[in-house]
Amino acid sequence: MHLHGIFHALASKALPAMAHPAALTLLAWNRLLRAADHAQQHCAAALRAVGLPPPDWYDVLIALERRGATRPRDLQAVLATEQYSLSRLIDRMVKAGLVRRAPCPGDARGHLLQLTIEGLAMRAAMWPIYAEAIETALGARVNEDDRAALARLLAPLAEPVKA
Repeated sequence: MHLHGIFHALASKALPAMAHPAALTLLAWNRLLRAADHAQQHCAAALRAVGLPPPDWYDVLIALERRGATRPRDLQAVLATEQYSLSRLIDRMVKAGLVRRAPCPGDARGHLLQLTIEGLAMRAAMWPIYAEAIETALGARVNEDDRAALARLLAPLAEPVKA
């Protein structure tokens, strides 16, 4: 028996039968991921070109501006990011003076993240560049009716998957 045939026979016995996405589902999935990747790369490049930090920094800054002092775990939930990645990002932002850690009232072990004046200024400096990049990546390429349809279609996908 050919090696590929042996592997296929073993895999089919070792694993339960799995549903395979339809071709159209795979096409939509691929385009969704590619579109998001291209848009993120464009926005990051636009910010980098003028010496500003990447979009994930903006996301933290705007979340803290809107929410005020926030526990890291609550920020993690808002941003839908992994704890390890957010922790490393916050460390860099604290080092840059954009965010500070403050004691959490009622929880001696916990802390709150707070936006600094420098962080507020950075968020304000980033927005015009980021907004223009978003417009270039999406607004200028897709008409208003299609943007509305896209927003409607993506709404259920923007929620966490329930197992």
